[in-house]
Amino acid sequence: MTETTNSQQPEGGSPRPADSAVRAGAAAEALGTRPVGRLLWGATAQATVAVATYGLYALTNAWFVARGVGADAFAAVNIVAPVLLILGAVATTVGTGGASLVSRSLGAGDTRQAARAAGNAFFVYWATAAVVAVAGTLALDPLLTLLGATAETRDYAYDYGLIILAGAVTATGFSSLVRAEGSMRYSTLLWVAPLGCQILLDPLLIYGFGLGVRGAALGTVGGQLVSLALSLWFFFGKRDRPYRITRADLRPHGPTLRQLVSVGSPSFLAGFGGTLVVALANNLLVARGGATAVGAYAICARIGTIALMPHMGISQGMQPLIGYNAGRGLAERVRRTHTLALRASVVYGTAACLLLLAAAGPVTGALADEADVHGTATDALRILALGYPLAGVPMLIAAYFQALGRARPSYLISIGSLVAIRMPLLLVLSPFGTTWLWLAFPLADGTAAAAALLVLHRRAGPAGLPKTFG
Repeated sequence: MTETTNSQQPEGGSPRPADSAVRAGAAAEALGTRPVGRLLWGATAQATVAVATYGLYALTNAWFVARGVGADAFAAVNIVAPVLLILGAVATTVGTGGASLVSRSLGAGDTRQAARAAGNAFFVYWATAAVVAVAGTLALDPLLTLLGATAETRDYAYDYGLIILAGAVTATGFSSLVRAEGSMRYSTLLWVAPLGCQILLDPLLIYGFGLGVRGAALGTVGGQLVSLALSLWFFFGKRDRPYRITRADLRPHGPTLRQLVSVGSPSFLAGFGGTLVVALANNLLVARGGATAVGAYAICARIGTIALMPHMGISQGMQPLIGYNAGRGLAERVRRTHTLALRASVVYGTAACLLLLAAAGPVTGALADEADVHGTATDALRILALGYPLAGVPMLIAAYFQALGRARPSYLISIGSLVAIRMPLLLVLSPFGTTWLWLAFPLADGTAAAAALLVLHRRAGPAGLPKTFG
């Protein structure tokens, strides 16, 4: 990658006068100068790898526990999972909000604000993780009871949970903040390196040292430590970066904290809302189709999670480009980025839909052991796949507004699509049988996409940019 300077003429507009005096890192400068299509493709590919790695990270730990310790230990790991989900939700909130502010600040040449945003994101996560670790350790027994631990799983869950809580502050490497300044490869490394570490540590600790479920927990924390060490070196030791985090930046700053939380909260609420949708669907399927329908839904959900990962990659890859160029005042680059991202999302979703329509049987057969579950899952997947072409549109438009620091439209899309579209459709169509319940999902995808595009149109000017842009 060749280095560029802010004195170069960026594609799609003219830089603000102050930009020529600002020397950012080469990776950050590239966000405002290199061809948008090439940048978006590279960022999307690497973000998708990171998302896929996260899925493998969780799966690897569960697989080693199930094979090396047993079903009760595997259940215990799932019981403790909500603790990691809480930490992940906090990391996502401050990471998304912080990344948006960092990108926009770098684009505007305000490296001081970028450093403060990153420092405050560190502070919020570490403070929250410390509270969760202390409170969780002191109240671990009642917490495990609340989470559903039984006599068979309690000891395993206690051993696993104690170590996970002790390593709570290591549970994120702040990859979104790294990605925010254009360092896409290093951001991906923060996911790939801990996965490799865990794959090495889990069998060694579980089998070699006979530590069982404690070995699995130590393997998880060991992987997290690798990611955190790489992250700390990047932010506090690496040279040739656009900003430096000082002690003062780690102190809470009211306006910055408000921006971090307000911009990042839609991601947290969308994840929480998605959990509610799954719970609602499971309950409705139990009533209409019994255990077979629920099992089929679980299979389709896993396949859907994998199939839709590139949608998440496109959204995450787009955000640094949007934020940086918005901060720099390059309206045409912002417009072109979100237009290309929308096209890529629809094209990929259509390809995924066609592939699963053609190969639904073999794909579900890889996960289904029973013939009735396999048949139901195959039929369900063909219906659910009809929504894939538009499934990424609401996510992408919500991420677009987050990258611009516009929390309200993002809330409207993220929460509105769940509360006003997905849940009502499930409730209204479920009395007509399981086929209509399956149809509720693609209908919700299409309706949510149309609603998100309407929000984009109403909150934007003729060029597709927010009316308050620039």
